[in-house]
Formats: sequence, C-alpha cells, structure tokens
Amino acid sequence: MCGFVGIVASTQVAPELHIALQALQHRGQDCAGIATMRADGHEFFAHRGLGQVPQAIPAEALATLDGPLGIGHVRYPTIGRGLLRDAQPFFFRQPGVLMAHNGNVTNYQELRDSLRERSIHLLSQCDVEPVMCEFADALNLARRTAHTIDDAMQALREVRRRVQGSYSIVAGLMLDGRPTLMVFRDPNGIRPAVLGQRGSGEERAWICASETVALDVLGFERVEEPSPGEALFLRAGDPPIRHAIDQAQRAPCVFEHIYFARPDSMIDERGVYQSRLALGQALAERIASKGIAADVVVPVPDTARPAAAAIAEALGLPVREGFIKNRYSGRTFIMPDALTRISALRLKLNPLRSEIVGRRVLLVDDSIVRGTTLKRVNALLRDAGAAEVHLAIHAPPVLHPCFYGIDMSTEEELFARRFPGDLDALEQQAAAALEVESLTYLPIEAMNRALPGPRCAACFDGRYPQQVDRDQRQSIVEDRRQRD
Repeated sequence: MCGFVGIVASTQVAPELHIALQALQHRGQDCAGIATMRADGHEFFAHRGLGQVPQAIPAEALATLDGPLGIGHVRYPTIGRGLLRDAQPFFFRQPGVLMAHNGNVTNYQELRDSLRERSIHLLSQCDVEPVMCEFADALNLARRTAHTIDDAMQALREVRRRVQGSYSIVAGLMLDGRPTLMVFRDPNGIRPAVLGQRGSGEERAWICASETVALDVLGFERVEEPSPGEALFLRAGDPPIRHAIDQAQRAPCVFEHIYFARPDSMIDERGVYQSRLALGQALAERIASKGIAADVVVPVPDTARPAAAAIAEALGLPVREGFIKNRYSGRTFIMPDALTRISALRLKLNPLRSEIVGRRVLLVDDSIVRGTTLKRVNALLRDAGAAEVHLAIHAPPVLHPCFYGIDMSTEEELFARRFPGDLDALEQQAAAALEVESLTYLPIEAMNRALPGPRCAACFDGRYPQQVDRDQRQSIVEDRRQRD
C-alpha cells in the first residue's frame, strides 16, 4: 500500500506536492519522493529519501525541483525491500517519463524477465518500474520523439495486455508538445484514486491522488474518481481528455474503508468515517446478541475510534480513551517485520490506568491480521488493571492473503486461519489464543449490509477479482518471507 499525488499547473508544484504527501503519510512511511518536469520537457528533477516526508525530502530540496508538473509518492513495500533504490517516483530517459503508483503488480517476475530479453534492465525491485519500462518501450516503438496522446494510448493498451494486478498509476511526460499528467487504473479499480481541480481558465490546475485529504489541504475541489480501466490526460488550463482502455467489474478494496484510508477521506463516493460508523453499528448488534457485559468501550487508536463510538452509543456504554498514543510513532501494521512492529507498539501506546483499572473493557479494533499486536495490547490492559477484556473487531476474519497491495500475502501469517470451524468456534479458539474473555468479529453478511456495492473483499471471502496463478502467488510469498 502506498500513496501518490500528481499535479499539473501553471506554477511551480513541488511545494504543494510536499504538503500533499504529508497528508498521505499514513499510507507509507518507508520512503518518499518527488519528481518534476520543466514546461519544455527538456529537464527532469527528482529527490527521494528514506523515512517520512520531512526527513526524506527536506524543505531545502524543494528549490531544486523545478517545473509545473510533478509527482509525489510515499511507500511501504509489498514487493521489494523498502530500500532507497525502490523509492518512487521513477524516471525513464527515453522518451522522458515520470511514474508512480499504488497497488501490486502480480506478474512482476514475468515482466522483469521479458524486459531483460529486450535488453531493458531494472534498477530496483519496485513493481512500478517494469510498468514504466513497458510503457516507455511501447511509446518509443510508436515513434522516437514528438509523442501524442494517440501514441500514449497505443502504449497503454500494450501495458494493459502485459501487466497484471492492481494499480492506480500517475505519470508525467510531454504529449502533443505539452506537459501532461497521465492517470490510469487497472480494469477493476482495486486501488483508489481521486481527481480534483482548482481555479478556472488558463489558471486551472489538476491533481490526482490516492485520497481526498491530499486535495483538501491544497484547496482543490474533488471532481470524481477516475473510472477503472480509464486513462485521463490532464493539462493546465484544459479539461480532461478521457480514453477507455479495458473496463471489468468494479472491485474497489474494502480494506480502505476498514483500516487504511484516513477517516476524513471520501472513497468510492462514500465518507470513510461514515463507513466505520456503519461497521460499528453492525458489530454492536452481534455483541448485544451474544450478551457480552462490559463497563467501558475502549478503541485501539486511531482507526477504531468511529466504530467504537457507534458501538458505545448502541449499547448505552461510555466510550473512553484507554490508551494515549505517541503521535510521533508510525502505523505498526505497515512496518516491515514482526520485531519492529512489536517494539514500535511499546512506544506507540501507553495505557491510561484511571479508565481501565477494575473495569470490564470492550476493546474495539479494526481487524486482526497477524494477532501479535492485539495480544500485546491485551497485556497492556491487564497490566493496567482491567478486570476483563472483551475484544470486538469491526471486520470479518482475515482468512485469505491479499495480492493487490495490502501487506498480508502469506497464509501462515494470518491469525484466523489457525482456527477451524464456523465463526462461533473460530471466535472461541481465537479468544483463548489472545487470552481475552471473548472475541466478536463482524460477519461477512453484516459487513455487506453496512458497506453495500461492488468491491474486493478477497481477504475475507477468498473471491479474487483477478486471477493470480500459482507461480505468481509463490513469487509474492517468497518476496514477503525474505523481508521478514
């Protein structure tokens, strides 16, 4: 999972890209980068670094990033190691293309081998680089210079034919002699993207980003979400130019609403905060039906707060902050290995004993992937004097790997897969393993009612919108094991 932003305007864009990336920091903390292009298309500039945005791209670097078109990116790796060489955006010299993405290309190894046969060698293990190389190679086959939108569409059709997986991609290049921001998504639209504009006439600027929060901080008006399988070509002062490539059944990732997106974002025409309220309301019904008694509702900060508020309201219980969060720590789920995640949790959360001691705590969290974090959170509550801990999860059990950009790609790491039987039996066994009095998941059917509409929920139900063959799965799994 990553975050991207692209802007094309009549003014310098690097400072605004820097601000937008900080709004998207929750989507990746391993590395960050900004790349820009001058208006004549003759010079490109880039700065990439490890860590969060202010450290990876210090303010003084912005003066070196010239141009009215640029792309920014924050990354946590689903393929590759999170090294500097894997940081985005990437640049291809012929014909001069900047590119970044959010998603997971499932046939990365196949693309790498095919490019080698054409004497095109990758410099990283990041899966957007072969996509960029395929696009640039196809574009150069159309003509060597003075490329047009028609040439780009021909190249994008070749990319669609060769590249498999999930991707929302933003690219910058010269087309028809003008700086052009190009946006395209996979046919299912698994990973999010949103288009915004600011100003009018010749001063109209365009932005495309992973989430609406990047638009909000810069004063852009949300226009729409680019359609799956669609390519958009954006130029300062002009309306978008649209071309369809290959659209399939829409399948936006439901995990964005459950965990990944910021609650103040709009995704799939729905507010993420409202989605989490609805999930909490649905979960409250199941908690009530089980007759679980509690004194206080405590969310695991920060994602679970809306659901916890909805649960507390429905059950007539007080909701309290049971943990004080260190605002300078990162999101533990997207950290690269188990040891780092556990150590970071000790720094991240400190229990508020006055709200916990002697009480039966209904602890609310968004999901359980590996189980290590929640076991440690439960230990923190016990040490703070909780009389009982009842765990409530506003998502179904994660039973299947994700191959589309969420970092849970091996079956053996998934906590819920350890426990056979129906949902009731799973909950009882999992509660014992986590050493809590009870565990309540949100059933898939209840999630479907709370969040209706087409989507990818393969991590819960095993229904993958795109085929991922055995070799591709094994390649993704091996990459994950090497990182751990």
